[in-house]
Amino acid sequence: MRPDFPADPRYRPAPVIRELAGGDGAPFFDPVEPARFPKHVLRYRNQRWAEEIGLGGLSDAAWIEHMGRFRPLPDNLARPLALRYHGHQFRTYNPEIGDGRGFLYAQLRDSRGRLLDLATKGSGQTPYSRFGDGRLTLKGGVREVLATEMLEALGVYTSKSFSLIETGEQLSRNDEPSPTRSAVLVRLGHSHIRFGTFQRLAYEKDADAIAALVDYCVREFDPDLAGLPAAQKAARFFGRVTRRTARLVAQWMAAGFVHGVLNSDNMNVTGESFDYGPWRFAPVADPAFTAAYFDTTGLYAYGRQSEAGAWNLSRLGGALALVAEEGALNEEFAAYPDAFEQSMADAFFLRLGIKRQGQDDFALVLSLLRWMEATRAPFERVFFDWFAGAASQARRNASPLAPLYLKEDFAATRARLLAAEPDRPARLSHRYFSRPEPATMLIDEVEAIWAPIAEADDWSRFRAKLEEIAEMRAAFGFDASAYRP
Repeated sequence: MRPDFPADPRYRPAPVIRELAGGDGAPFFDPVEPARFPKHVLRYRNQRWAEEIGLGGLSDAAWIEHMGRFRPLPDNLARPLALRYHGHQFRTYNPEIGDGRGFLYAQLRDSRGRLLDLATKGSGQTPYSRFGDGRLTLKGGVREVLATEMLEALGVYTSKSFSLIETGEQLSRNDEPSPTRSAVLVRLGHSHIRFGTFQRLAYEKDADAIAALVDYCVREFDPDLAGLPAAQKAARFFGRVTRRTARLVAQWMAAGFVHGVLNSDNMNVTGESFDYGPWRFAPVADPAFTAAYFDTTGLYAYGRQSEAGAWNLSRLGGALALVAEEGALNEEFAAYPDAFEQSMADAFFLRLGIKRQGQDDFALVLSLLRWMEATRAPFERVFFDWFAGAASQARRNASPLAPLYLKEDFAATRARLLAAEPDRPARLSHRYFSRPEPATMLIDEVEAIWAPIAEADDWSRFRAKLEEIAEMRAAFGFDASAYRP
């Protein structure tokens, strides 16, 4: 190891993506050079996850060298790789996209041998930048840190914001007062293989490359499928992705989260949430609530995210039809509705802190959501009040929503919630549950966090919010942070 890189046995480099192609990386990726920035100011480092992968011992100076100037990590990728992909954007196919302002910087393995990627956003232009500058606004980086921290605390399987470094450039943007400050973000995730990666290869009619990419994904994410015949393996892999996608969308729903841009290039094969642009948390359970101002038809509204997941899966299945039998793919795809219902029950019961009861669990979820929609009860408040069901009776009686919970229109739902066995009721002893109100991340709060940064370089509200989220994460103790087949 180099002197600036402390030896840590948890650092396990694994640049396996190079096995996909030799030479220039075609048709999967292009080696690129990172941008040179005029300055580097470390604004956020995810020390908790840095410790997990053996990078926790880096000094801030060494951190900036690797996460801001992108000096290669030891025994890892010698050059960053811009990944190639296409995708449907608001249901229109776009063959002109790819990693336009990011790249894959390094790959590692965790203590269980699972593959992890370090990838960037705002790290400069690539062959796929088109007319973009390849940069990220500092506000966009702050928003992504807030989104990923909140989602992880709420039990959503999400990428982790690993590093945020302000880079000293002045950017012009239509959706922010310009000029605005710049930054480069590093994400930690279990994969950056998107549905659109397969779509590009299908567009190019490269069945051999699709088969090679299936082999790569199966080897790293679903190794129990490795011994199957090629066509069967591709279909079964698609089935796994189908179920993982259903689980992710259900977790978003239980968190009250709207991703905002559920294009096929923003969904990946591990079912991990990533690439946060115009996201929002819904203040109430409103099926029509949208995150993006440009989503004028509500295509990706809160209540339509399951439909979006299914539609994108159908595009992935179409791409895999070059190497798998259509009937087998359709059979795997048909599992989506049931997988989504079961995942909704899993996710909502987890958030409610009660144990699954049986076949009617999804009906309870629907009745709760319909009541929340009709009453416009604050989304996060309901789950805060009802965590551990009957075990939270005293807390619930002190809630501002207590009168609502006693009304006749909630009687049947209330009875089922009270009859459910509490799951991990000892969690209620955490000080988080003694708060007068739950932690939230509504758009007004995000703007209130950003305003002092923009006006006075005051990061105190940002740091305070991260501390509040850490307390919530510790209280719930959800474990949605790691990939599972």
